[in-house]
Amino acid sequence: MEAPSQVVETQRAIPTETNGEPVLEIQDLAIAYKVRGGEIEAVQNVSFSIYRGESYGVVGESGCGKSTVAWSIVNFLGQNGYVKRGSIKFMGEELVGKSSEELRELRGNRIAMVYQDPMQALNPSMRLGDQMKEVLTFHQNISDSDAEQQCVEMLKRVYMPDPRNVLRRYPHQISGGQQQRVVIAMALLNNPALLIMDEPTTALDVTVEAAVLDLIGELRREFDTAIMYISHNLGVVARVCNNVGVMYAGEMVERASVREIFAHPQHPYTQGLIRCVPKLGADKSSSLLYPIPGRVPPPDDRPSGCVFAPRCDYVEQRCWDERPRLRQMVNGTWVRCHFAEEIDPSQWTPSSEVELPGQNGARDTSDEILLELNHLQKYYPVQGSGLTDMLGMASKRYVKAVEDATFTLRKGRTLGIVGESGCGKSTLIKTIIGLEDSTGGEATFMGFDITEDLADRNEELIRELQMVFQNPDSTMNPSYTVGQQISRPMLRFRTVPRKQVRAEVINLLKAMRLGETYYDRL
Repeated sequence: MEAPSQVVETQRAIPTETNGEPVLEIQDLAIAYKVRGGEIEAVQNVSFSIYRGESYGVVGESGCGKSTVAWSIVNFLGQNGYVKRGSIKFMGEELVGKSSEELRELRGNRIAMVYQDPMQALNPSMRLGDQMKEVLTFHQNISDSDAEQQCVEMLKRVYMPDPRNVLRRYPHQISGGQQQRVVIAMALLNNPALLIMDEPTTALDVTVEAAVLDLIGELRREFDTAIMYISHNLGVVARVCNNVGVMYAGEMVERASVREIFAHPQHPYTQGLIRCVPKLGADKSSSLLYPIPGRVPPPDDRPSGCVFAPRCDYVEQRCWDERPRLRQMVNGTWVRCHFAEEIDPSQWTPSSEVELPGQNGARDTSDEILLELNHLQKYYPVQGSGLTDMLGMASKRYVKAVEDATFTLRKGRTLGIVGESGCGKSTLIKTIIGLEDSTGGEATFMGFDITEDLADRNEELIRELQMVFQNPDSTMNPSYTVGQQISRPMLRFRTVPRKQVRAEVINLLKAMRLGETYYDRL
């Protein structure tokens, strides 16, 4: 391949048709973290602008630097993180170098952020109402009663059932999806000029997600809010965003309008992401999804040339030798690729590294029933506050979290359980796993009764019946390394010889596209 003869090189952000000064302008941003013996540059050469009334999507795999860029805007990089070079301007005002006190006036008022994990944003020791009202009373001269009324109205806008009751609860007393709705409502209370949303709908069911996305659109149109929307979900980005920046290994490799990104993706990485998205209306047995081989390189082990070269199907020697510049294509897209004009995505074929379904034969299925539930129930008692309740004279009342759950699951099959937040999905699974006691009904796994106390289950049953929780931060012990936590069940159940545990953990990390470097991390 020959290099294109006409190249436009720039690090300036994409101009848009929106008039006026950008709400957020990032130029040549580089973010580094101090480590023992030096520093690691996690993000480099990132530039983009967001104008009033614009929603800008930032997409890419985990570890590409999307959240790091967002955290740098509000100076939440931690003690060892800092902006190494570049500029971050909000409404023309430089944010780099500002103190925490100076930024405090902006956070939650003119700049608001919705985090991926709501429990990181909520104080577990404060009632939700107190936390929400604090956002208003800190930045506005408003009475407590008026603040509460605004909180109720905003909770209604994010479709929270019984909002006044929710305000009296603590975070752990509502579901994960409801926690996320509270966090979104808190961010919207002060009608911020810039709203940063980091995977805001991950914990929401599809109906609430649709309502929240509509609300984001309404906010953008009604208040001219600028939105930075970080997501793995390209479908959501296509729905809510005007322009998109694609990040890979700390760099922005492509920037364009949503229409151009989906109709004419220029960078091989962007093309690979789109091939991973299911096509609307396509049958899953006839429409294959193609993963991108390999994984995102860690910041301390990135290629000196193109960072995507190790995973690219079009790689040439020049890609290894020379870092591609950000340049503008004829259609207005900005791309960081030497050969973007010569790549035709329609001619792409999967590499030999990509294993397609059915290549090694279909998985064996069986008529053997592994899990069987018959009329399983889980009730929670409700404690009233009246005198008769305190004296134990009132009739008992219950919240019926799970009622009459009946199904069978056969070996080799997958059963999906769907429903809105608060429908009892997680409670059902926790009851099956033994974290909650059942109220009534029957449940068996591998022929064993699993309605009995967890302490009475035998070791084989505990080993064979495992759960992946919704929130990884609540699952993992922050004082243990990743390697220690993965190896613990292997040692506990003696499934792997002790001398082989480390090697097996590393194999599992590689299978999850994390790599050996994660073994000793906290």
